[in-house]
Amino acid sequence: MANSQDFTAIFKDMMGAFPVDTKNMEEVFKTQSTLAEKLSAANLEAAQKSTELSAKWTQDTLAKFGEVTRAKSEPADYAKSMGDFASASAESAAEHMAAFAEIAKKLQTETLELMLSAGKSMSDDMTAAAKKAGADAQAATRKATAAAK
Repeated sequence: MANSQDFTAIFKDMMGAFPVDTKNMEEVFKTQSTLAEKLSAANLEAAQKSTELSAKWTQDTLAKFGEVTRAKSEPADYAKSMGDFASASAESAAEHMAAFAEIAKKLQTETLELMLSAGKSMSDDMTAAAKKAGADAQAATRKATAAAK
């Protein structure tokens, strides 16, 4: 009967020769955490500015509406008051929508810059990790091959 070779020891030695480097994973985690922190900060700033703008718009509208609610001596004055309010509201809406657009544009620009920066950083980290893993695998393969001979 033919004796089969026991590969358990060979595979154990081979797997032991592949060191696990957690430093690269830690760096990736730190990079992702930093990116998430920066993105969150940008989003929170945009949300805060949007909220402040909405509150200001509401206050301006209510202040302008005060003139509409005042008693008038002539019926035509009510129509004029409503017309003035509608005109002022339309102008205010255009200004505030432009301000909202600027907030969104700034957030979009910041997000794109952060993503490009993080992508480059992660790409560099992954390239370095892949080169190291390749070199480690090659060394381990040579060692396992030499041990098997």
